[in-house]
Amino acid sequence: MAAKRKSIQFNKETIIIFLLMCVVFLWTLQRIGLDDQPQEQMIEQEKVERPKEETVKVVEKALVPLATGKEPIDKIFVQSGCTACHMIPGIRVAKGREGPKLELGTTARRRLADPNYRGQAETDWEYVQESILYPGAYIVEGYPDHVMPRWYGQKLTAGALDKIISYLLKIEEVS
Repeated sequence: MAAKRKSIQFNKETIIIFLLMCVVFLWTLQRIGLDDQPQEQMIEQEKVERPKEETVKVVEKALVPLATGKEPIDKIFVQSGCTACHMIPGIRVAKGREGPKLELGTTARRRLADPNYRGQAETDWEYVQESILYPGAYIVEGYPDHVMPRWYGQKLTAGALDKIISYLLKIEEVS
C-alpha cells in the first residue's frame, strides 16, 4: 500500500509571519555577534583608531568641578556634599549634623564680630566665601576643626560658589 502523503498548505499570512520571524532572528544573531564571522574579523571591526599619545589629554579627577553653578541650588549643595554635614533651610535633603546649621543671613555678622574669628573677611559675603574656601578661619563653637574639606576652592567653580553664597546669605535664623 502506498502511504498517503498529507499535504500541508500554508496561506500567505503564515508564510509572511514565518519570514518576518526569520529576519528578526537573523538580525538578533547579528546584533549579539553570534553570526558566523570569525572572532578575529569581529575584533577588527570593533577597533577604533586611537589618537596619537601626544594628543591625548588626561583629565585629573581633582580638576573636575563638583558643581558649575548652572545647576539648581539644591543640586549644587548635594553634588558638593554640603547636605551630608549641614542642615540648610530650604534644602529638603540637607539634614546633616556634623557641621553647623547654615543660617548665615543672621550668623555671618555675629561670627565676624566674634573675638575668636581669625580670618580676613570684612563683609558677610567675604565671611561666607572664606568659610567655604578656608574653613579653619572660624570654628563654630561646639564643632570640631578639620571636618570640613579644605579643597572646595579647587572643586567649585566661581559660579557655583557665588550661587551658594547668595543662597546662604538669604537664610535668616529662626528663633
